[in-house]
Amino acid sequence: MRLGIVGCGLIGQKRAAAAKGHDIVLVADLDASRAQALADKTGAKVAKDWQALVAADLDVVIIATLHGSLAPIAIGALEAGKHVLVEKPAGMNVDEVARVAAAAKKSGKICKVGFNHRFHPAIWKAKEIVDSGALGSMMFVRGRYGHGGRPGMEKEWRAIPELSGGGELIDQGSHLIDLSRWFLGELELAFAATPTLFWDMKVDDNCFLALKNGAGNIAWLHASWSEWKNMFSLEIYGRDGKLMIDGLGGSYGPEKLTYFKMLPQMGPPETTVWDFPGADVSWDAEFADFADAIAKGRRATGDIQDAVAMHKIIAAAYQEPRS
Repeated sequence: MRLGIVGCGLIGQKRAAAAKGHDIVLVADLDASRAQALADKTGAKVAKDWQALVAADLDVVIIATLHGSLAPIAIGALEAGKHVLVEKPAGMNVDEVARVAAAAKKSGKICKVGFNHRFHPAIWKAKEIVDSGALGSMMFVRGRYGHGGRPGMEKEWRAIPELSGGGELIDQGSHLIDLSRWFLGELELAFAATPTLFWDMKVDDNCFLALKNGAGNIAWLHASWSEWKNMFSLEIYGRDGKLMIDGLGGSYGPEKLTYFKMLPQMGPPETTVWDFPGADVSWDAEFADFADAIAKGRRATGDIQDAVAMHKIIAAAYQEPRS
């Protein structure tokens, strides 16, 4: 396929590297030097702006900009008849993302959202185990995700609500919400606290959520920008066993999946461990799924409808009083 990339920073570069076997034709960025650097690396040309890029002869537009630009560019690309891969959270709020979903439906094109965490091998294998029925009927999910920030973080764009749409809830919290929905199905907010506990900023630096559904499933989630040792932990509980995912590689620690199979007599479970060392392959796996969805005309794994559902939960959480 012929690809265009809008946003040539770290994530745009990761998306370019993951698009193996496809032609990156055009790139665009507000920082011309950054766009040129990615163009030099990929053999692409630099578009004068995103409008020129989405109007060009392309099959796919990848959007990896700040949150405030995601939805307008995605809508422009869909209206121009392109398939879209837009980074999460796909927009600043539920209204923006709903407009993207409407544009995707009208165009008949696929709009994939960058939920790359689904494609980490430990998480992907966990989903296969759940779908096999090995855990029995689902009960609850417990998730924790966080990092400690960095000096000056309170002055970065993520700390400015007009640019980010929110704080840690919309940043790492959105991944926890998406994964909870993936394992448990549709959920709604039962409890939320989005305090600012450490950083001097106008957005939340921690979020605490309880989600629930009509089947009695619960997701208990905490995402933090004051997690002094970077960490990721997701536990998935069924009536017949438990899955525990630790780490995402790199500073989040080695990626590992542990399966605790409950025995008829209960007591200590039968334990199986899978380790996933090496580089982060989630970006490659996600783009491969996106390309396969386009080729087969199927729904992509983690698409704009999932982003709308995620944003409904985020919007409800931000309506709660903040401390």
